[in-house]
Amino acid sequence: MTLSHFIDEAISPWMRDQGPDSDIVLSSRIRLARNFSEATFPLIADKEELEHIKTFMKDEFADGTFQDNVNFEFIPMQDISSVEQRVLIEKHLISPLLAKKSAQGAAAMISQSEKISVMINEEDHVRIQLYFPGLQLSKALEKAFEFDDWLEEKINYAFDESRGYLTSCPTNVGTGMRASVMMHLPALTMTKQLTRMVPAINQLGLVVRGIYGEGSETIGNLFQISNQITLGRTEEDIIEDLQSVVHQLIEHERQARKRLMERSGTKLEDRIYRSLGTLEYSRIIESKEAARCLSNVRLGIDLGIIKHISRNILNELMVLTQPGFLQHYAKKTLKANERDILRASLIRERLQLEKK
Repeated sequence: MTLSHFIDEAISPWMRDQGPDSDIVLSSRIRLARNFSEATFPLIADKEELEHIKTFMKDEFADGTFQDNVNFEFIPMQDISSVEQRVLIEKHLISPLLAKKSAQGAAAMISQSEKISVMINEEDHVRIQLYFPGLQLSKALEKAFEFDDWLEEKINYAFDESRGYLTSCPTNVGTGMRASVMMHLPALTMTKQLTRMVPAINQLGLVVRGIYGEGSETIGNLFQISNQITLGRTEEDIIEDLQSVVHQLIEHERQARKRLMERSGTKLEDRIYRSLGTLEYSRIIESKEAARCLSNVRLGIDLGIIKHISRNILNELMVLTQPGFLQHYAKKTLKANERDILRASLIRERLQLEKK
């Protein structure tokens, strides 16, 4: 297994599977923040301390076996190019912050299925990410606990009996957990209902963000819903609250889709087919327009309007058409207009494959 295993394919292996409510929920993620008890936290640690943490993680775990995950690929950020880093970000395997810390002992440890990725020396010494398709938060939490226990056999975590897990950012103290789901909510966006719902969701201790989390913009009607509170609640309580809100959003989205079909069916079909035509025939297309059209086509697939295209196309093309992946594919740095031309070409080629 090499780096190319992770950056040559736009879609992660686990994303090809269908999970519960996968017409609306693309993925469930559990992220756990952990630190070594006797080491300076990454935000103020010197380079020697960070290198020690990185070397320890590689020596102790890179060749280890966790259940069906054998020989994790260990990837130091300083050993890969900025384009390769960008591809890993676009696939949600690392964060933008980890890439920025290339010279500060930052690394990633990724399983072959890409279900598990561990960021080393990001904001905390260890940040575990575990993904499942569809709405499977409880199952993802169970597996995250098991993986966390596997690491803890060799790591003494920074933990306080009254405060829980200690982290660099106070907002993560306690469980150290961020649970999130990635949702495709085109109907709630079209009907402007989501704008009214977001304040109520925030009041419940949850947050609605863009596709790449905090500080990122919303593209393709994809939204990340996650918890904000980690202290004073158990992981199970956090999951239960998040799932409750997600179930409500799923129901509202399905109702909004049904009403759109009943009241504006022809107009909606026109929007979907215009988007498909744009994707099939454009010679130049910017990333935001591509994401908008892909979202409309995915909606058409989910509603049964478009039948010859796989649902996974949204997941795949959302990554395939991002700047990092385009430049990796081209094997050179591209200007914005060059990316727009290549993006249109790749989308056309991918849609042609669906017809064969």
